Amino acid sequence: MTAHRIGFLLWSSTKPLTLALAEEALRVAERVHPEVTYDLLFLQAEAPAPGAWQLPGENWVGQLEGCDKLFLLADEPPGPLPAALSTALKQLARSGCMVGGVAAGVYPLAQLGLLDGYRASVHWRWQDDFSERFPKVIATNHLFDWDRERFSACGGMAVLDLLLALLARDHGAELAGAVSEELVVERIREGCERQRIPLQNRLGSSHPKLTQAVLLMEANIEEPLTTDEIAQHVCVSRRQLERIFKQYLNRVPSQYYLELRLNKARQLLMQTSKSIIQIGLSCGFSSGPHFSSAYRNFFGATPREDRNQRRSNNPFELTPTVAERA
Repeated sequence: MTAHRIGFLLWSSTKPLTLALAEEALRVAERVHPEVTYDLLFLQAEAPAPGAWQLPGENWVGQLEGCDKLFLLADEPPGPLPAALSTALKQLARSGCMVGGVAAGVYPLAQLGLLDGYRASVHWRWQDDFSERFPKVIATNHLFDWDRERFSACGGMAVLDLLLALLARDHGAELAGAVSEELVVERIREGCERQRIPLQNRLGSSHPKLTQAVLLMEANIEEPLTTDEIAQHVCVSRRQLERIFKQYLNRVPSQYYLELRLNKARQLLMQTSKSIIQIGLSCGFSSGPHFSSAYRNFFGATPREDRNQRRSNNPFELTPTVAERA
């Protein structure tokens, strides 16, 4: 019986849960179906960071050949790839090996151009950054994607969904169902399902007017609506809308809206190379000083200070634009 050789190329940021979910699905498949055999290979893409979780396996050098599938795992976007690893991954892809990224594991593949023209599932936290860096990749907010000989999963529990899809494709839906039952998975999710949980779950409330109001806010970040306009759209009085927000979110609509816009601004600030002025305007602030003041009051630092601090902690962040340095 020939074993399917599956490799896991791990960056030092890889979380134990990410790897454990993938390995467990394959181990359970072997247990419930004796004719299914896997040769699992764990390889380290880089030296472990000091104090980080000790990754299993050994250095990747000379060990990528012969894999039927290779998963690249990282839970934070890695820096530039060493030339030797870049060459090895390109050769592996050309040889017909199916390669894919889990969580931030899509970044190395995109750096090499191996995802150009392919759909790739990108975690919602990195959507703006990834789309700006790699415009040739069709970034999606799906749980996972399988596009020809490339596959990807956004991270978290979605890695299990991807592995169940892999089992169903290679060995049939019955085996995937048996594995999900063994792991007490409530249901097998489709890859095209969206990553974000329903808004009412995020809010901790199913009040329809509150949900409608927040959806309106999220859809109108660049040109914010007034509280009166939101109340009119959801067919309640301003006073009633304020009572609903106070009851369920412990803040007035304008305060919640401002926090929503500031959090979006911070996401753009950390993930894109857009200038601070551009970000402020795209999040509904009328001027740079207005944006900077609101940002400092909420986060305790100006947008420039926050961005500089993030970049000093991560040397692989995007370099500042001319507008930012000005």
